[in-house]
Amino acid sequence: MKSSAIHLLTPMEVHKAPDGDHNDGGGLVLRMVGGAGSWSFRYTSPAGKRREIGLGKLIRSSQAAAGRALKEAREAAEDARRLLRRGIDPIEHRQAQRDKARQAQAAAKADAARERATLARVARDYHERVIEPSRTAKHGAQWLASLENHVPDRLWHKPIADVSGPELLDFMIELQAKVPETAARVRQRLEAIFDDAEFREICTGNPARAIRRKLRETTNGRRGGSFSALPYAQAPAFLAKLRSREGISARALEFAVLTAARTGEVVGARWEEFDLEAGTWRVPGNRMKGGQEHVVYLSPRAVEIVKGMAELEQPWVFPSAALDGEPMSNMAMLTLLRRMDADKQTTVHGLARATFSTWAYETGAARPDVIEACLAHRETDRVKAAYNRAQFMAERAALLAAWADYLEGREAASNVVEFKQAR
Repeated sequence: MKSSAIHLLTPMEVHKAPDGDHNDGGGLVLRMVGGAGSWSFRYTSPAGKRREIGLGKLIRSSQAAAGRALKEAREAAEDARRLLRRGIDPIEHRQAQRDKARQAQAAAKADAARERATLARVARDYHERVIEPSRTAKHGAQWLASLENHVPDRLWHKPIADVSGPELLDFMIELQAKVPETAARVRQRLEAIFDDAEFREICTGNPARAIRRKLRETTNGRRGGSFSALPYAQAPAFLAKLRSREGISARALEFAVLTAARTGEVVGARWEEFDLEAGTWRVPGNRMKGGQEHVVYLSPRAVEIVKGMAELEQPWVFPSAALDGEPMSNMAMLTLLRRMDADKQTTVHGLARATFSTWAYETGAARPDVIEACLAHRETDRVKAAYNRAQFMAERAALLAAWADYLEGREAASNVVEFKQAR
């Protein structure tokens, strides 16, 4: 029989084959050793070398199984012949396929590792390795809390390698406008995290460093509209000095600081807006910057101030010093700051709102949406807006109470920060 003939074996012959080599033709060989069989394909490579490639073990538990095994081996041999007709060595092709599969598996593992290496996870790892061992427990907690509380979820839970400069800049500009001191610390801490991640080849580049100039440019462009604010560490001493002064403007300014209220909201306050038994001040929407009613939860000291002003028997809670039935002037509190030689350090708005905001964010006194609600900033996240209202109101009241305690030099009952969970 010609050597080019193929399909020489029968299923019965495969099933009963003794030890030795059994040729099916066309290069396909069944090799039996000790009753165990395997298939191989012998060929001449395109380079002219005689080679042999294994095609798998023989399974011949029955004649039918032997027939299936013979069919599969012939198909594998025919695949090898097709490669040879195209000038491809079957062994080299198999090796290339295995290399490709290994590369794909490695890439899949790398992708999975990249997905796991979110900014949150990398930041916490850096905090555990570098920050905790070198800082006090309080400073270490504040270090991580500043990131937990301020970096938006869309970035915090994103793979660190995918965080871009432009999206980091957008969030930093917004944070810079609210709490400049905190924004500077957050950017510095992010820069350290990205530096470490780049060194350990978790990411390429440092977007927190790249935005430094852009952030300065943006900040410089907006500086004219900012409000000077007293550092919150100096606020208790200033409030103690303020309480020692008599007069309507002194009580109005103290009240504004305690409630984080705007000047217009304070000087326009009417008696019908207050429920002193409940400890609330309900400012109608037509007097609010955002046009929506705003409820302020009054600390005991704030209630005490309002009760004291009732003794003047005027239609306005903070009336004109002339007691002529008119409200106090918008300039009265600023004039008081000038008399106290404090107008170079802060504005009324800065003292009443920016100082409070910085304190609340820096110390992690409450969740960001609670802080923003106390400042009467519009709620942009409707999911957060639907948060359990009873608990939300309690948190707002607790935050302003903690602020009042801080201003009086007392530590808040609790300063525990609720951290976001890793995803």
